[in-house]
Amino acid sequence: MERTTRIGVTGHRDLPEPVLECVSAGILDEFSSQGASGPVEAFSALAAGADQLFAELALRGGIPLTAVIPGTGTDYEHQLGGPAVRLTFRRLLLACADRVDLPVERTQEEAYAAAGRWIVDHTDRLVAVWDGEPARGIGGTGEIVAYASRVGVPVRVLWRPGARRP
Repeated sequence: MERTTRIGVTGHRDLPEPVLECVSAGILDEFSSQGASGPVEAFSALAAGADQLFAELALRGGIPLTAVIPGTGTDYEHQLGGPAVRLTFRRLLLACADRVDLPVERTQEEAYAAAGRWIVDHTDRLVAVWDGEPARGIGGTGEIVAYASRVGVPVRVLWRPGARRP
């Protein structure tokens, strides 16, 4: 039996228009290049931006998706943003093959950091939709990329050179 490759995502919530095509192409390439050697599973916290884009592309490609829900102690869905983001979250969550609800952390930021580390710890590869800048807070993309590097999980960084986050 072929071994399943588990691919996780970390990334920015606000993605400028100029990066979307480059990032989407990179995610699809990651799925197909790994898929050539066997089945693939995808892992995402389903947050706005990179997480939802990754999840959408996984599902569109028939790749089983696991939602990793941070233990925020309150309604995670309502922390994600406006109505459109929450609607997308609900739709993606219903389409997931599996769901992991993490233990409650002391703060929202610590919950997001724990979710990022959980994804790294349970996947073979990490896609990082990252501009290369330091994390803007606990659990930010730069922090999760550094964690993945420390624990030896390969990271593929996707970003369009010169593009700036809002």
